[in-house]
Amino acid sequence: MGNTSSERAAIGHGEKAQRRDSRGIKEGERPKILMDSPEDADIFHGEDMKAPLEKEEFLAWQQDLEAEDKGPTLDRPTVFRWTGDGKEVYISGSFNNWANKIPLIRSQNTFAAIVDLPEGEHQYKFYVDGQWTHDPAEPVITSNLGTVNNVIQVKKTDFEVFDALMVDSQKSSDLSDLSSSPPGPYHQDAYVPKQDEKSKSPPILPPHLLQVILNKDTGISCDPALLPEPNHVMLNHLYALSIKDGVMVLSATHRYKKKDRTECLFWQES
Repeated sequence: MGNTSSERAAIGHGEKAQRRDSRGIKEGERPKILMDSPEDADIFHGEDMKAPLEKEEFLAWQQDLEAEDKGPTLDRPTVFRWTGDGKEVYISGSFNNWANKIPLIRSQNTFAAIVDLPEGEHQYKFYVDGQWTHDPAEPVITSNLGTVNNVIQVKKTDFEVFDALMVDSQKSSDLSDLSSSPPGPYHQDAYVPKQDEKSKSPPILPPHLLQVILNKDTGISCDPALLPEPNHVMLNHLYALSIKDGVMVLSATHRYKKKDRTECLFWQES
């Protein structure tokens, strides 16, 4: 009987403790742990240490993604011109950190240079006969030091036409490598004409071309230096007289508006 009463007391004590521990906690809810208790070291402190590392990894991944989207920027050929006076003209700018001066080539009254620049804004200035100066006809900007420099914007859209032409030239060069000959075997056998081709005679000359005005007689009342008006079918043909005494005569008749002109060329064998 004594054991039975003690067991009942232990069971009752356990039920009270269970009810006391589960007071205010819903079914399936995680029990709250005090921050200062030793049990929270692996839960809360571990998550606080893990969050900054994940954030850094995310930022690094985002930067790599943005860099891939931008891609490498190509250097664009940019033309600089100086139309003022001067004997020796140089140029320098933020694109080379103002470290050296690039000479401009003189062409008549203009100095010019082509510099490959990346896309973006660039400041520059001219060095003319030992003096730094800027071109007032071009856009200018005042630097942090108070100096006035020229400024230029290099944009990708300004070179889209040239990029398209470059692509077209590459495509045409690729197509030029292809042979235009039809496929099949080739040989070096001599061409043998057919029998009907051998018997063919040259085409008969149209009869109206036989009416050569140089062979016609002029009337007594006509000026011997003037020839009768030729027919239109006689124009722009070359006529040749049989060689006699080593001299060949060639003639041709041309018409300009309402005037006709016949020219004769005499050629003698040497």
